[in-house]
Amino acid sequence: MSKQSNTGFGIPARFTPIVFSFYMALLMSLFMCFVIVAINSGLSGDYLARVLHTWQIAMPTAFFVVLTVRPLVMKLVALTVRRPT
Repeated sequence: MSKQSNTGFGIPARFTPIVFSFYMALLMSLFMCFVIVAINSGLSGDYLARVLHTWQIAMPTAFFVVLTVRPLVMKLVALTVRRPT
C-alpha cells in the first residue's frame, strides 16, 4: 500500500465545509461577475476593472450565502440521491 501524502496547508479537517464554501464562493462569484458585467456593459477597455470592482461585493456575499444555504443543500441532495443498497 502506498501512503498518501498530506499536501494541504494544515487546516484541520473539521474546517472542510468552510474551506469548501470559500473556494466555491471565490470561483463562482468571479465567473458570474465576468459574465454579468460583460452582458450589462460590454467588453470595453475597463472591463477587467469593472469585474474586479463588482467582485469586491460579490465574493463576500457569495461566501456568506454558501455558508448559510449549505445545510439546506445537503438535505436536498440527500433527498435527491439514492443511497447504495
